[in-house]
Amino acid sequence: MTPTLVRQHLPHAGPSPRVNQSARARDWAEIQERMLVPLYEAVYERLEVGTGTRLLGLGCGSGLALLMAASRGAAVTGVDSCSPERLALARERLLPQAWGTRARADARIVQGPPGDLADTGAPGYNLVTAFEPIGCVAGDVEGLDGVLEAATPLAERGAAVVLVGWGPPERCATSAVLRVATKWADPLRAGWRAACRDDLEEVAQRAGLRPDGSGRVACPFGYGDVESAVRGMLSTGLFDAAIAAADQAQVDKELTEALHPHRRGGGTVWMPNVFRYLIARRG
Repeated sequence: MTPTLVRQHLPHAGPSPRVNQSARARDWAEIQERMLVPLYEAVYERLEVGTGTRLLGLGCGSGLALLMAASRGAAVTGVDSCSPERLALARERLLPQAWGTRARADARIVQGPPGDLADTGAPGYNLVTAFEPIGCVAGDVEGLDGVLEAATPLAERGAAVVLVGWGPPERCATSAVLRVATKWADPLRAGWRAACRDDLEEVAQRAGLRPDGSGRVACPFGYGDVESAVRGMLSTGLFDAAIAAADQAQVDKELTEALHPHRRGGGTVWMPNVFRYLIARRG
């Protein structure tokens, strides 16, 4: 995402609200991005990511998934067309001039579409990840199609391509909260939709990829308090169209109300979710 949750591949449904983008990026990196860590770990463990891995991360955001792969010894490249503020954080985390170590000398962060990487002459990637989950916002599946069309030629034959989707709504407590994002938005561009069972397989088929296994991972969204939960959810960018159509105060109010059923003792917020991943291979 969205998945992780940022709608990296979709146009905004209206003018972007005036927000502090640097603060928004920090909220994403410090609050929200970690929610899919169990998914990243499960995928990397299954594919034995290590020193022989050349990974291309699509929609890499502030780079947590890349950092986890690099810590396993992988050479990582991240690409993202959205937030320059998030990419600046990714560079802080990964680039050798930021870390002063040769361990991440192969790390590369690029702002733009995957096609901007086609000039290096380096060996093809043997792992491509699209960790932003699809399957809850209208148009996200089609958006991923275009990204894969540009990225797949950069992978070597037989490379693994990992796609991620939301689980069924009845197993994803956050899906009800995300409906606030679509209430005020143009339903033709940002409307709610339930995840479909074969979303990932259909995307893989259109990209010319061969399915080679799948799995499900529990990724609960947990926050210390409602304020942190609101900041984390807003940092995804999924609520921007609603803010532009209504106003920040109204969206904050409705988001707070939607989170209320998920409060626990001590004021914490806990939303169980299940995500599905598909491993596909380039022919």
